Amino acid sequence: MISLNELWFVLIAVLFIGFFFLEGFDFGVGMETQILAKNDTERRVLINSIGPFWDGNEVWLITAAGAMFAAFPEWYATLFSGFYIPFVFALLALIARGVAFEFRGKRDSLTWKRTWDACIFIGSFLPPFLLAVVFASFIKGLPIDGEMQMYAGFTDIVNVYTVVAGLTVVLLCLVHGLMFTTLRTVGDLQARARKLAQKLLIPLAVLFTAFVIMTYNMTDIFEQRGTILMIIVALGVIAFVLSGYFMTKKKDGYAFGMTGAVMALSVTSIFVGLFPRVMISSIDQAFNLTITNAASGHYSLKVMTIVALTILPFVLGYQIWSYFVFHKRVHEKEHLEY
Repeated sequence: MISLNELWFVLIAVLFIGFFFLEGFDFGVGMETQILAKNDTERRVLINSIGPFWDGNEVWLITAAGAMFAAFPEWYATLFSGFYIPFVFALLALIARGVAFEFRGKRDSLTWKRTWDACIFIGSFLPPFLLAVVFASFIKGLPIDGEMQMYAGFTDIVNVYTVVAGLTVVLLCLVHGLMFTTLRTVGDLQARARKLAQKLLIPLAVLFTAFVIMTYNMTDIFEQRGTILMIIVALGVIAFVLSGYFMTKKKDGYAFGMTGAVMALSVTSIFVGLFPRVMISSIDQAFNLTITNAASGHYSLKVMTIVALTILPFVLGYQIWSYFVFHKRVHEKEHLEY
């Protein structure tokens, strides 16, 4: 029978999977405003396509961090103290992005809009890059001592392996966002989004291949969970190939589902490779943080489980309802607020 420690590890993994699946296309659309859009009207269409969703999608990250704090306080403390600077930059980028969505249309000034558009792009590029760097550092290992204190230097966090991970996730978010754009727009913008997504599949495949090879050689997760990770990789390859196939057939909903599946499987592989660890020490395996030594007490986990099971259906129901209500495509001729 699954223990409460294992249950909360799985729940946190699910929250991060949900965040990257949902906020991933938000980040992609944000980057598209500078990469795909040709004029201000198209930028407004792109921003409006995620307007009803982006803030709700970010709740998954906040909830994941809150769950870590409550269920695994030692993990939370080591993580947020050790990665203080990257998290501050990610948070500032998210704040700037949210403010930009609200402020860019408040003045009819080219300089004003360009400034906020730059904030949207940076705020869409930097968070997925930094979060991917953090997750890649998890599985590569970090200098954590017996007191669960992390003493990481710059190169412990920023190195070839973590940078490749960051670029891979950023490009995957862009492709995922482009497919979301094909579902939410019409005409030339939709066609260009689909075409660009197809072009990006090759460099994305190269980055993914490099990351998997580096993960195999530079981490121990394939030694720990080799069989199941190979299955996940195989499923990821199948989903990736199918996404390209559906793009060529203009079956955008299926293609979006497949890029989302690649995203979900990628995050899943991280947590599968870590389990039962939550952070790996590069100093000594005895100093690893695990779901046992980093967890709250049994009573706390029990109360949290009851509360979570009570509230979660309402949260999921609201988010599903919002996607249903705002499912229609965005047209250029409609009134645009942003």
